Amino acid sequence: MVVVGADVHKRTHTFVAVDEVGRKLAEKTVTAITAGHAEMVMWARQRFGDDVVWAIEDCRHLSARLERDLLALGQKVVRVPPKLMAQSRASARTRGKSDPIDALAVARGFLREPDLPIASHDEISRELKLLVDRREVLVAQRTATINRLLWRVHELDPGHAPKPRSLDLAKHRRLLGQWLDTQTGIVAELARDELADITRLTETINTLATRIGARVRAVAPALLAMPGCGELTAAKLVGETAGVTRFKSEAAFARHAGVAPVPVWSGNTRGRVRMTRSGNRQLNAALHRIAVTQIRLDGVGQTYYRRRLTTGDSTPEALRCLKRRLARVVYGHLHTDHNNHHKPCQTAAA
Repeated sequence: MVVVGADVHKRTHTFVAVDEVGRKLAEKTVTAITAGHAEMVMWARQRFGDDVVWAIEDCRHLSARLERDLLALGQKVVRVPPKLMAQSRASARTRGKSDPIDALAVARGFLREPDLPIASHDEISRELKLLVDRREVLVAQRTATINRLLWRVHELDPGHAPKPRSLDLAKHRRLLGQWLDTQTGIVAELARDELADITRLTETINTLATRIGARVRAVAPALLAMPGCGELTAAKLVGETAGVTRFKSEAAFARHAGVAPVPVWSGNTRGRVRMTRSGNRQLNAALHRIAVTQIRLDGVGQTYYRRRLTTGDSTPEALRCLKRRLARVVYGHLHTDHNNHHKPCQTAAA
């Protein structure tokens, strides 16, 4: 088997091929377009045959097109977490940083962890990820605009400052706008412009949330039935999982989400563990939101959390255990939704 590691950029991709023990065999750089990707596949086939695994650093904003092209050409593609690549580069004898060095580190990172999940086409998860990411960008823009507006209002008259976290509501924006219309000067003019920006951003955010909600209700009803998992959280889970069938087990999914325990004991501190700091932090955050919500609600999650506390776990330890348990439940719901969604297609094909 030959592993081809890829260091991806906007204009070019650099590839380094290694054998099963990590020895460098060859390298090549191509343009970051479909024709360049096809050229790379032909180069690999001519040199190494068909037994090739493509290891790509998991930077989907840069590697998505490469990944889709490789899969369309029938190649086996594996996503390598950036932290794993960084660890491989740090432990290498070759010092410095360059595209070939990074591509070599990606390839060796896969060899160190051969059970990484295989990439796959999943248009549903990709659509939800793009929509959720777009909404989060707009929310960040709105938050920054609100902060600037609050300073304008403070300069005009601190007594008219809106209530905290109220400007996402039309009523409070209307009241603030009516008062700003009575003010003169450049500060008031800028404040009115920023208030208009907040209104525009809020409308777009709400439209995206509605679209995300409709999509996720159609593809993830089992996940939505889970206590503490709202539409946006469910969309985040589906989008960041990028196809639950690529994970060989719920333990692999938990590790990818960064909620698998790793030992941190030495000497007399036997048995102590913490969660891995690698993995997908967005998945981790989504599981954290579900866990915090379930702790406040009567149900299985709260019961399990309290039982962990009574057995001597600290609050962070009990929360970590709950998140690991939730990863198992989420994995099952994702499989249920996947099977239900693809059942009509299978029946039609039969």
